[in-house]
Amino acid sequence: MKKLLMITTGGTIASVEGEHGLAPAVNANELLNYVSDMNNGYTMETLSLMNLDSTNMQPEDWVTMAEAVQHHYDAYDGFVITHGTDTMAYTAAALSYMLQNASKPIVITGSQIPITFQKTDAKRNITDAIRFACEEIGGVYVVFDGRVIQGTRAIKLRTKSYDAFESINYPYIAFIHEDRIEYNKKIQSQIDSFTVDTSLCTDVLLLRLYPGLKPEVFDVLANMYKGVVIESYGSGGIPFERRDLLQKINELVEKGVVVVITTQCLEEGEDMTIYEVGRRINQELITRSSNMNTEAIVPKLMWALGRSAEPKEVKRMMETPIADDITIWPS
Repeated sequence: MKKLLMITTGGTIASVEGEHGLAPAVNANELLNYVSDMNNGYTMETLSLMNLDSTNMQPEDWVTMAEAVQHHYDAYDGFVITHGTDTMAYTAAALSYMLQNASKPIVITGSQIPITFQKTDAKRNITDAIRFACEEIGGVYVVFDGRVIQGTRAIKLRTKSYDAFESINYPYIAFIHEDRIEYNKKIQSQIDSFTVDTSLCTDVLLLRLYPGLKPEVFDVLANMYKGVVIESYGSGGIPFERRDLLQKINELVEKGVVVVITTQCLEEGEDMTIYEVGRRINQELITRSSNMNTEAIVPKLMWALGRSAEPKEVKRMMETPIADDITIWPS
């Protein structure tokens, strides 16, 4: 008999109509009452951890969730975390870095429509998440619309459709068909011991390049941030003609700021070795992202900076695959 813990954090799944629109209000026990008892080999206990619209979710809340799992880890066989969809991908990635080598499933789910509504995807998503949390598997996963996604690979691609989430640059882990789970990828058993490290440095900026961006914007960043993630174009080039961003980025790195280069393209990742605009970048100093998602890069950088203030060590951690966040390095 599997013993599961459902941790609720708010989100659309727990929302009701209020004076100013939908807002989370349904607690953990109430949420579970909406789901018919599957009665197939598990017991469920609940923990109402917070009640936030995930737009209001902050890194400190990731820490609270990680610590809740850590505190209850030995007492349960699996965990289901209900969460709003807007920042679910960031949370899934953050938990993947803070809770490494888990031998038990930590499953995050939510819904596009509140569970209190007559027509909703919430009941299916919770049922699927519970079913997957009973599996003999370890790690952090997003379960949504019958698909299981690696925690470091999920992104929210759609704002209204039930199939809101996609797995980017990585295959789906599994598909859930009512009472059957069809694995799409073989999962290796965890060999290393479960580790928890919730040290985060939130002095991180995400900056998306666009034609016309003033180079002078980089002059103020060194005094405000310890890490900057730059979403560049295509394979990851940086403009150096007329509005010369490259010089400013080099100056930023020389001041000890960790700069991570990624691409605005969702699929296939960066490769700064192809074009002149990429090769001019000092790749000994700049941190490469390979094919990580932005939703994983940001919390990973916070986690790495929380562990070390040395830029070279942060670069090493960022470029080291964790929880399958990097699978193919550019050649």
